[in-house]
Amino acid sequence: MYYVMSDLHGEYEKYLRMLDLIQFSESDLLFILGDVVDRGPKPVTLLRDMMPRPNVFPIMGNHDFIALYLLEKLVTDITDKNFGSQLDVNDIQDIMDWIGDGGDTTVAEFQKLNHEERRQILEYLSEFPLYETLDVGEKTFILAHAGLGNFRPDKKLSEYSPEELFFIRDDPDIRLFEDDSIYLITGHTPTPLISGKAEIYHGANHLCIDCGACFQSGRLACLCLDTMQEFYI
Repeated sequence: MYYVMSDLHGEYEKYLRMLDLIQFSESDLLFILGDVVDRGPKPVTLLRDMMPRPNVFPIMGNHDFIALYLLEKLVTDITDKNFGSQLDVNDIQDIMDWIGDGGDTTVAEFQKLNHEERRQILEYLSEFPLYETLDVGEKTFILAHAGLGNFRPDKKLSEYSPEELFFIRDDPDIRLFEDDSIYLITGHTPTPLISGKAEIYHGANHLCIDCGACFQSGRLACLCLDTMQEFYI
């Protein structure tokens, strides 16, 4: 079976409960549509659980992208020679903004790791792809964190920039593809902000699956692409 989740945001316990709920096995495949880190209590613990699993495939989200960039800055040894080039005023402001947007939980866990463990985490984050495509049965699924920003019918997926794939928010009610068998699945925008409900939102062949797992009134959602069955924790 093919499963998708998104925006786990450090909710390690909910993630484990979801794996139990769907009876996730070695023969299943799980795609996580970005924003594994920040906000929730155990983002690094969550990453370290995912890393050795050969059937769990993360996709880059904006929080993962920012964490990778800034953690690499923070772990580099600062010397008299590289101080000016390694951290400038903008970097320091970016770090403060990130911490204020939930990065504090990621930093708190990351700083407890030894040098080799930190290197492994950064290497793992750097390997997150920007998008994935899957053919499941008669359907084709495009998986991206935020969507296909600045969409054009003739634009190849490889031509989309990181900003277009995991920052720009699509309108899920605007149909992008004439072919009814093509679906876009995204996270990034919590569905309570779209429909007022913490449940998967079905737009015009666009499914939004970030149900606000890290918020008090939100839930972690999981979608089975083979059956289109929805699961919630």
